[in-house]
Amino acid sequence: MRRILFTFCLMTAALYATSQTLKPFKNGDRVAFVGNSITDGGHYHSYIWLYYMTRFPEQRLEIMNCGIGGDTSTEIQLRLQGDVIERRPNTIFLTYGMNDSGYFELYSDSAQQFADQRVSLANANYAKMERQLLALEGTRIVQVGTSPYDQTSRFNNNIYPRRNDIIRRMIDTQRQSAERNGWEFIDFNEAMTALNTERQQADSAFTVCGPDRIHPDNDGHMYMAYLVLKAQGLANLPVADIQIDARKKAVLRSERCSVSDLAAGPDRVEFDYLAQSLPYPLDTIARGGMEFKRPQSQITRLVPDFQCEMNAELLTVGNLKKGRYAFKIDEVTIDTLTHEQLAEGINMADYMQTPQMQQARRLMILNEDRWEMERRLRDWAWVEFDYFKKNGINDVASPEAHAMYERDRQGNWWLASRRDIYYKMENPAVKRACESYMQSIVDDIYRLNRPRLHHISLQRL
Repeated sequence: MRRILFTFCLMTAALYATSQTLKPFKNGDRVAFVGNSITDGGHYHSYIWLYYMTRFPEQRLEIMNCGIGGDTSTEIQLRLQGDVIERRPNTIFLTYGMNDSGYFELYSDSAQQFADQRVSLANANYAKMERQLLALEGTRIVQVGTSPYDQTSRFNNNIYPRRNDIIRRMIDTQRQSAERNGWEFIDFNEAMTALNTERQQADSAFTVCGPDRIHPDNDGHMYMAYLVLKAQGLANLPVADIQIDARKKAVLRSERCSVSDLAAGPDRVEFDYLAQSLPYPLDTIARGGMEFKRPQSQITRLVPDFQCEMNAELLTVGNLKKGRYAFKIDEVTIDTLTHEQLAEGINMADYMQTPQMQQARRLMILNEDRWEMERRLRDWAWVEFDYFKKNGINDVASPEAHAMYERDRQGNWWLASRRDIYYKMENPAVKRACESYMQSIVDDIYRLNRPRLHHISLQRL
């Protein structure tokens, strides 16, 4: 059944594959994801990086969170040079539009006029960004249609009418720009709206966009990561695929792995296994703050075939004697399986307790710690770019800057909430220490992510 299921995944992926295509990342890429709070406080870029950390352990990347919460196209354009370009990415994913689209104004009699003005302003800001991006040499540009505002789910009545229609107009500008300039394009909005539409036929309260209709939960961010990875052509790239004939004592397939020292008989099989990659670990804890309720692992509710499509570590053993078999890896009992199950094939990535999955999960936790430190630096980026530099202050440690901050924080809770960040990060040594800590985590990940040799055994009980 597993073998049949994996073949079915290959067929359906080809049949229903997104028409959007992106080039996969390569060794040495420095990738900046630019956006607003969905990028700033979200995990989709971190989940993408974790996939590359585990599936391509010898390819070292750097993926940068360049989002700032609350940003419109105005703020993104103003900080594009200092916050993004000066960090020397060779690939830039650019998204905007959610905060450009308005809120209560959409209930007014002049909602259409307001929408036209907002789209016009966003297009003017984007034209400036387009010129900045065109001036870059050797930088790959990917235009990203933002995740949608869910204007159709019925879980409450707090709906800003036609808000996503306004966002779609801005995305059309990005799409046309990508076509005009030979850039790449991926549309989260279209794919996630289609998912909402499909699921809401059975459950009118379903949404992939979170309880505020804007911010996807961790499963929604994993869905966004899935869309990128799928567009990069990485669907159905197995972790490994092993097929063994016990009667013939033969390895029939060893894709993306090596199988050695095979010993087989009618009631037992054992061999050494070294994969080229690790399985992808799905976090079972809802991370990112109190507003996040669902873990990354719930992607399997949104994409039921996720494991066979994106996380297949297949083992198939045929022609065993009838009976039940102890399945062990490195003398750790993983499961008890029938000869029929083994002949159909199992996905080792479905088991949390395999040594290779435990290794991958340690990388996942390290990557999460890196994400948390990066979030702290993004809070500082808001203070630096969206407060001080936007108001013409370049020396954030000057008496003038201190006086302005102390004055303005009195009436601005968001600004006041970042007081601790400001008075720490204005000291360059503190910022350097945070960056150094984050870099040390990345160094550890790329030191610890190489697959190890494991001994697999099947013994008839």
